[in-house]
Parts: sequence; structure tokens; C-alpha cells
Amino acid sequence: MGIGNGSSNGNQQSSHKEIRDETTPLLPVKVEEEEGFHEFNGASFSGAVFNLSTTIVGAGIMALPASIKMLGIIPGILMIIIVALLTEASIDMLVRCSHQGKITSYGWLMGEAYGQWGRIALQTSVVINNIGVLIVYMIIIGDVLSGTTSAGVHHRGILEGWFGAHLWNSRVIVLLATALLVFAPLVSLKRLDALKYTSALSVALAVVFVVITAGIAIIKLFNGTVAMPKLFPELDGLSSIWKLFTAVPVLVTAYICHYNVHSIDNELEDRTQIKPIVRTSLFLCSSVYIATSFFAYLLFGEGTLDDVLANFDANLGIPFSSIFDDIVRVSYAAHVMLVFPIVFFALRLNLDGLLFPTSRHISRDNKRFAIITISLLTAIYLAAIFIPSIWDAFQFTGATAAVLIGFIFPAMIILRDPYAVATKRDKILGVTMIVLAIVSNAVALYSDTINIFRKKEVA
Repeated sequence: MGIGNGSSNGNQQSSHKEIRDETTPLLPVKVEEEEGFHEFNGASFSGAVFNLSTTIVGAGIMALPASIKMLGIIPGILMIIIVALLTEASIDMLVRCSHQGKITSYGWLMGEAYGQWGRIALQTSVVINNIGVLIVYMIIIGDVLSGTTSAGVHHRGILEGWFGAHLWNSRVIVLLATALLVFAPLVSLKRLDALKYTSALSVALAVVFVVITAGIAIIKLFNGTVAMPKLFPELDGLSSIWKLFTAVPVLVTAYICHYNVHSIDNELEDRTQIKPIVRTSLFLCSSVYIATSFFAYLLFGEGTLDDVLANFDANLGIPFSSIFDDIVRVSYAAHVMLVFPIVFFALRLNLDGLLFPTSRHISRDNKRFAIITISLLTAIYLAAIFIPSIWDAFQFTGATAAVLIGFIFPAMIILRDPYAVATKRDKILGVTMIVLAIVSNAVALYSDTINIFRKKEVA
């Protein structure tokens, strides 16, 4: 869906002017500085696909096999496909409204539809969701590289297993080195397109995990050492039905990428490519999700843990098991490291929008850019060190914020229809998404709360 008419040169110039003038995540700002934009001719299709795919495939990939175990193979795979289709529909709503109104950010679009408080609600949701996700990412990196202790049992990290326990491979030092040597250089980049190569590597590392898991599962299947996985859930009462709903937030969170769609769209040389980019990314990620969930559940069966990475901390029952364990864990830790800057990009933009809503774009203010970047990195690092048991808290806040970002806010925008682009089908779909999101997540949060209290009573 193009914007404007005229010659190709005219289109290209107007496209570049839009990138210079309206890349703000909040409201359009007056151009004060144009240096640094002249040599950028627009992001490529492949670069945009890798960046959006990396936004989608984060830590959620490790929780999906447990969801398949809960739902059964057939309903689980169907749910992955359905959520992917709903995600495409919700992003399409955002893109059509944004192109029609020449809007260049999610926050700005929400502000146009629901005013200042709508914009603040969206940006607050993105900040809550992304800061929670990034803390969890750093905790995962610490667990994989330095090890962790839970319920009195110590699980050795890769570095501890290779070299023994030392000060230099302790959690504090390893995460500090990761923050300074990996995260700091990557989050200092001011354009998403600059991360396209690390994003491509991140997607490749996710594929490595899928290939290894599938290979081991197929070998054990031929050897007759894996059990037949259940095709449908086992229901033995009302409580088991409620428990099925706890898989919904996991599936929803696995597809949340809406906060980076506008940033990717703004950097494209041809903005009509955004729809095929979204479809390609969702197809790629859905394929990875289905393969990961199916083969991991086939491999570990009813022993599949909530975080399937923990299953790779034991003997897999094949030759060179420890080597494959280490390859999976190292590749996943590297994958999470490369996803971190993509999620951080949107966090910084939206936090800046909440704190400085009328200031010029953060990329044009080096001092503000540096202060917010350093402050966020420091806060995330300290949280990962001193509050390692935050999973339950972010299971609630993250799931709630993710549902708002991915489904409820896009549906609200299309129902308000500020640029008269909605069809009758859009309106029906919008109402359906809101109802499904509220009902399923209310039941999931209720079920999670009951389970947490039951665990405390047992303990």
C-alpha cells in the first residue's frame, strides 16, 4: 500500500524525507538535524525480515514445548497457527491505519485514536513488557553460562562445567562482561537496520536448536526409545480445563513484535513491502515454533519441562550427549544475546517517549540517548543479579502487557477507525480479538494464581 503518487524519484525523495522527519516513536517532530541520514538508502527486504523474526523468536521458543505437552500435539499446533494468523491480522490493522494517516509509530497511532492517555497506555505496556523480557533474557544467560541453584539443587553452567568454579566465571562477572562487551556496542546503534546481520545470526542459531532437537528425536524414534506423544489433552475435571488456558499467554507472548513494526517500516526503501515482510517473518517463525514444539515434546515426552532448555542438562541417551547438550545451550545463550538489542531498541524509544514526550527524536540527542541507554542497561543488569526469581511476577505483568500490545490495542484502534479504513470484517475481527484476549487471559491469570497458592501450601 503506497503513500503518495508521482515519479519514482519523487517517491524516493518523499520516502527519505519521511524517514528523516517522522521516525519519532511518539509524535512528529520538527527537523533539527539531518546529518547522518544522507547515506542511508533504506532497509532491505531480507534485513527487515530478519529483524522482525528476531523480535518474534525470543525466549518464548523454550516454553512452547511445555504448552504442546499441555494441549496435545494437534490442538497445540493448531493454536500456534491460529495465533500467527491473528497476529498478522492485528499488524495489518496497524499498518493500514498508519499508512493512511502517514503515521510512523505505534504510540503516535494510539494517540491519534485515543488521545494522550491512549499513547501513554501503549508506551507503558511496551516498557513493562520489554523490560521484563530483557531481565529474563539476562537471567537465562546467567543460568546457562554460570549455572543456577533451585530447590537446593545446583545446575552447573557451561563455563563452570568446562573450567570449574572461579570468580571470573561467576554470575556477577559473566553478566557484567556480557553487558559491556556484547550488549553495550549493539544497543548503541541508532537504526534497526544496522542489526540485520546479528538478527540473521540469531535466527540461524534458533534453527540450529531445531535441527539438533529434531535429529536426536528422529534417531531415538528409529531406536524405539521415545514414547508416542499424546495427540489431545487429558481432561479429568474442570480444573484440568482451566489449566489449558495457561498456555494462551505463552503462545501470545511468542508472537509479540508489534512495537518494532513501525520502526522497521520507517526504514524500508519501499514501504509497500511491509505486508510481505510480516507474512514472511510469521511463516518463518511459525515453522520454527511448530518444529521446536513437536520434536522437543517427541524427544522428552511427559518429562518436558516448562523451560525445555533445562531438559538439555542431562544425558540424552545418545552418543556424545554432553557435546550436544553444550551446543544447544551455547547456541541458545548466543541467540538470546542477539535478540536483546532488538527488544531494547523499542524499550528505549518508548521509555524516552514517556519521559520526554515533546522533545526531539532521541537518536538526534546524543546525551539523552546515552543516559537512557546506560540507565536501562544498569537497571536490567542489577535486576538480573539481585532479583533472579522474577518469573512469577513477569508471568502476570508480561502476559497482560503482551496481550494489550498484540491484540487489544490494535483491535481498539480499528474499532475507533480514525482514518476510515476499517471494513465490516475488520470490526467483527476486532471485537472477537478483544473478547478472546480478555476471557482467555482472565482465565489463565486465575489458573496461574491458584497454582501458585497451591504450590505454597504444599511447600
